[in-house]
Amino acid sequence: MQQKVIGLIGGMSWESSAEYYRIVNETVRARLGGLRSARCLMWSFDFGEIEALQHAGRWDEATAELVSAARRLERGGADFVVICTNTMHRMADDVQAAIGLPLLHIADPTAERIRAAGLSRVGLIGTAFTMEQDFYKGRLASRHGLDVLVPAAADRAEVHRVIYEELVQGRALPASRKAYQAVIARLVERGAEAIILGCTEIMLLVRPEDSPVPLFDTTALHAEAAVDRALAGL
Repeated sequence: MQQKVIGLIGGMSWESSAEYYRIVNETVRARLGGLRSARCLMWSFDFGEIEALQHAGRWDEATAELVSAARRLERGGADFVVICTNTMHRMADDVQAAIGLPLLHIADPTAERIRAAGLSRVGLIGTAFTMEQDFYKGRLASRHGLDVLVPAAADRAEVHRVIYEELVQGRALPASRKAYQAVIARLVERGAEAIILGCTEIMLLVRPEDSPVPLFDTTALHAEAAVDRALAGL
C-alpha cells in the first residue's frame, strides 16, 4: 500500500506553505526512515490576488478561487485536501461541498491536541478575519468545547498589521516579537491556559519562550495531521 496523496492549497503566503512542505516531508522521513518523503501535490496562489480579495471583502470570489484550486488537486490525483492557511478556512465548508475528497480542517487537530493536554480556555491570535469572525472561533467552541479569548481591539489591529506588513513578506522583526509577547501576556492575564498561533506565518516570529503558557502552532499541527492521514493503514 502506498501513502495517500496530500493535496496542498498553498501560496497564502508561500512562506508558510514552504513550512508545510518541509514539515510533511520531514515527518514522513522521521516515521518511515531512509529516503522516504511525502506524496503530495500543491496548488500555489499568487497571494497578492488573494489578499486584495480579502481586504475588499470579496469573499465570494475568494471562495470560487479556492474551489477551483481544490478541484485542480482532485483532478491531479490528491486523496484529500489541506488549505495551508487559517484565514481561508472561512470557506472550508464551501470547498468541501464542491469536491469529492475529504478536507482536513486546520482547527480540528489543533483543538484535539489542546484537549489532550487537558486545557480548555485558550487565547487566539491570527489575522483580524480569524480573530473577529466566527468561522474559526465557532468551530473551536461548538465542535470541541473550547473557551476562546481574542485580544482587545488595539492588539488585534497590531497582530493583523504585523502579519500582512511583515510576516507574509518574510520579515520577522524584534520589535514585533516584543509586541506579540505583550499581546500573549495580556491574554494570559485574562485566563488563557494556552495560545493558538492561528495564522500559519506566526510561527516564523513567535517561539515557545515568548509565552508563559503552551503555544499550539497550527502550521505544525495541521501538517502533522496530514501525514497521519496519508500514512494511515501503512
